[in-house]
Amino acid sequence: MARYRGPKTKISRKLGEPIFGHDKAFEKKNYPPGQHGNNKRRRKISEYGLQLLEKQKAKYTYGVLEKQFSNLFKKATRSKGVTGEVLLQYLEMRLDNLVFRIGIAPTRSGARQFVSHKHITVNGDVVNIPSYRVKVGDVIGVREKSKSLEVVTTSLASARYNKYPWLEWDGNVLSAKVINVPERSEIPENIKEQLIVELYSK
Repeated sequence: MARYRGPKTKISRKLGEPIFGHDKAFEKKNYPPGQHGNNKRRRKISEYGLQLLEKQKAKYTYGVLEKQFSNLFKKATRSKGVTGEVLLQYLEMRLDNLVFRIGIAPTRSGARQFVSHKHITVNGDVVNIPSYRVKVGDVIGVREKSKSLEVVTTSLASARYNKYPWLEWDGNVLSAKVINVPERSEIPENIKEQLIVELYSK
């Protein structure tokens, strides 16, 4: 299973925000990496550079590689609605992202591992594909044998289940139902999707 395994703080510094979650190293050095990282006279980024950075931010935030991201964008252009918003909705409806949103795993990389290790079910069936596209009405849950795992109970203990209105949590069975596809205003990520659309339109 392909995924990014490189230095995360360096990527966060390059993009200007801790996209992988809380990062003490980023807080100490919240400026671009490299020899001239803290130089206030750095060269101004071009329009293309800004667009590219926004695409990189979206890719790393959701843990998607270049080819996967490109394929999702092509699907978004063929779908009804605003392309940039549809792209984010596709990313939000990935199984690993929803496991993270629900609070079963504390990070998206942790959620990806949960899914690939067969701890997660969709409509009662085990699904081990992180990129699996969840549909409205599907129920995402924790496999019965995995409900007692310490990492699951710890993560759920600090989760805020009503944080996302498109997810309906059932604490009795540790599952959540997808009520609807989230609107752009309901997606909290700081991503300027229009810049990504402009980049692919060149």
